[in-house]
Amino acid sequence: MLAVAAAGIEVLAYLFPGPAGPTISTGPADTASRVTVFGVVLVSSFALPLIVRRLRPAPVLGAVLALQLAVNLGVGADLGTPMTHSYGAATSIALYTLARYCGPRAVALGAVACVLVQLVRDAKGVESFAMTAAIDVVITAAIVAVGLGVRQWKQQLDINRNLLADRAVTEERRRIARELHDIVAHHITTMYLMSGGARSTLDRDPDTAREALVTLEESGRTALHEMRQLLGVLRSTDTLDETPSAPQPGVDDIERLVAESVAAGLPVELHVTGRPVALPMTVGLTLYRIVQEALTNSRKHAGPARATVRIAYLPDRVTVEVADDGTGGGRAHGGGHVSGGYGLLGMRERVALHDGSLEAHSREEGGFAVTASLPLSTDTYEKGGVR
Repeated sequence: MLAVAAAGIEVLAYLFPGPAGPTISTGPADTASRVTVFGVVLVSSFALPLIVRRLRPAPVLGAVLALQLAVNLGVGADLGTPMTHSYGAATSIALYTLARYCGPRAVALGAVACVLVQLVRDAKGVESFAMTAAIDVVITAAIVAVGLGVRQWKQQLDINRNLLADRAVTEERRRIARELHDIVAHHITTMYLMSGGARSTLDRDPDTAREALVTLEESGRTALHEMRQLLGVLRSTDTLDETPSAPQPGVDDIERLVAESVAAGLPVELHVTGRPVALPMTVGLTLYRIVQEALTNSRKHAGPARATVRIAYLPDRVTVEVADDGTGGGRAHGGGHVSGGYGLLGMRERVALHDGSLEAHSREEGGFAVTASLPLSTDTYEKGGVR
C-alpha cells in the first residue's frame, strides 16, 4: 500500500508539477519536458524498490536515486530537461528507511547521494539554483532527523518493554516463592511437631498418638492439595476448562488454621470484631497467609505458649493480629529468624500489594505480635454484604 501510494504521488507530480514542469504538447518548451507514456512508466517505477525497503534499505535507496537521476536528466522525453521538480515521495520514504534501520555511515552517504541527485535536477530549469538547493538540503536533513528520531524512540520503547517484562517475571517469581514458602513451611512444621508428639506418646498413650498421626495425615493431604492447586494455576492458560476450579483459601479458612495449631500443641483463641463482609479474594488470601505464617512461627519459636488471633472489620479497612506469650530463645525477633527470614518478607510483600501496613515486634508483656492492616474500597460494605 505504501508503494502504491508513493507511485501515485510520483505520477501526479510528473503530470501536474506547475509551470516549471512538463507540458502536454508536441513542440519543445524552454524549461519543460513533454509528458510521455514512457515517462509515466519511469516515474511510477520509483515505488517498486520500496516493497523490500526494510530488508535492503541501502540498495533500495540506491535504486530509487538511480531512477530519479534518470528522470532528472530527462531520459523519458527531452534529454537534459528535468521531467519533474518534485523531491520525490519514493526518495523520501527510502531515505527515511535508511535512517531508521542503518548505521551512521550508510545514513550519511545516503543523505549526500540524495542531495547530489537533487542538485542535478536543480541545475536544469530553475531560476534560483541556490535557494532550491538549500531547500533540498533542509528537506534531506529533516527526513534523516525524523528517521533517527523514530529509531531512537523505538529503541527506548523496546528497552522499556524488556524492563517491564523482566519486572513482571521477577514479581511472578516472588509471588511463587511466597506461596511455596507459606504452604511448605506451615504444613511441614505441623507434620514435624505432630510426628514428634506421636513418637513421644506412642508407648504410654496410643490414643493420643493415633490422633496426632491422623492430624499429620490430614496436614500432608492438605499440603499436597495446595501444592497441586498452585501448580495448576502456574500451568493453566486463559481457557476456562484448564483453569483450576478449587478456590484459594481465604479468611473463612482461618478457623481451620486455628484448629490445626491447637492440634499441634499451640493453644489458640480466635476473636472476630466488627461486621464481617465478603472480602475480595486477594485480601482474604493475604489475611489467611499472614495468620498461617505467624502461627507457624509461634509453633516453631515460641516454646510453651498460647496465641490469640484477632480479626477486626473496620469501615475502611480490615486488620488482623496474631500474638503469643512465648519466651522461646531461638526466635530472635529483633534480627534473627523472623526479621531475616523469608516468612516476614513474604508477609510484607503481600501487604504492600494492597497498600497496607505490617508490624512485627516483641511485646512488652512478653511474646511476639504480628499486626497487619489492609484498606478496603468504599463499596466493599455496600456490595459485599454480611458474611
